[in-house]
Amino acid sequence: MTDHEIYFDNSATTALSDTVKAKMLEGMDCYGNPSSLHTRGVSADRLLREARENVLAALGVRHSTGGALVFTASGTEATNLALLGTAHAKSRRTSNRIIITDSEHPSVENTARVLEKEGFEIVRVPTAKGVLDTEFLDKALDRGVFLVSLMMVNNETGARYDVERAFRLAKARNPEAITHCDAVQGFLKCRFTVPSLGADLVTVSAHKIHGPKGVGALYIDKRILTRRAIVPTVTGGGQENGLRSGTENVIGIAGFGEAARSGFSTLDADISHLRALRDYAVERLSPLELRLNLPIGETAPHILNLTLPDIRSETMLHFLSSKGIYVSAGSACSSHAAHPSSSLLAFGVSPEEAGHSIRISFAKANTKDEIDAFTEALDEGIGTLVRVHRRR
Repeated sequence: MTDHEIYFDNSATTALSDTVKAKMLEGMDCYGNPSSLHTRGVSADRLLREARENVLAALGVRHSTGGALVFTASGTEATNLALLGTAHAKSRRTSNRIIITDSEHPSVENTARVLEKEGFEIVRVPTAKGVLDTEFLDKALDRGVFLVSLMMVNNETGARYDVERAFRLAKARNPEAITHCDAVQGFLKCRFTVPSLGADLVTVSAHKIHGPKGVGALYIDKRILTRRAIVPTVTGGGQENGLRSGTENVIGIAGFGEAARSGFSTLDADISHLRALRDYAVERLSPLELRLNLPIGETAPHILNLTLPDIRSETMLHFLSSKGIYVSAGSACSSHAAHPSSSLLAFGVSPEEAGHSIRISFAKANTKDEIDAFTEALDEGIGTLVRVHRRR
């Protein structure tokens, strides 16, 4: 065991920060329903408005002039609202064609499969070696497209796709096309604003930025609202401007707002720290008997994927866990799936290699000393487990 736990699974979820905990405690004391008109309700609504302003500010949007931010129960729900909500706004659609990448998070890929069964045409843009194939995208835009949904950062490889260029291309070819960006892994990890993205819809999540689990949000551009090009997927009392009914999770949303405020205030320093950690990890891991799955193009500063020699991912995870070191076999949302990671297959990793790959992901509290300890433990694990495998 190491002297303390080493948590390198921050792309799955992050620890709550102290300021977020304090803000959530404030939300616990504010027990009124934010839809109520009395003093308790107004106090709860004030917390929601503060959180909304903080998340919008972190997205580079002024609430008074921009679009709407709809709070949901997760990033997955926000993405479902983006895809299903626009697809089912039938009178606003110009075609049935949807473009995504071949390496999307399950919240996009599996929702796209649902729409495929409903008769929509799904086109998947290749992302080999972590590079979005814009030539393929350009050809796919030849025929009418109503939705282009592209992830910003791949949650398993850390590839940072050039979504800005892709969305510009989509709008130039199809001005009425709706653009959606799953920015869950990029939010407060990469420098961007909603205006710079060129996205009409943007998905973000709280628990990737030291906020609570169970809270996400979808940014919706005012032009989409004006066109009524999106319809709710959860109906009821009409909360969140009628786009997501259900009494808001005031405690969680308050925490999300604080996580966004705090993270945005230290964004440049955090990115520099994460980048330094990733670069150091690449340097320390390169001599080991493994392969680093490094994207060719731009990368996020906090994610690193590697393939082990003759060792199943789960076997190494258990070995490291026994030493108090926590990493991932890939996306937490698909870690129980029996099939190989679609993201790694799209990257160019073989099915067998995908089963031998692990992901490490950093947060602001991680240190180079922890990387040293991880590297030593991983080297020990490779030596021990490969010998066991080769004796069989």
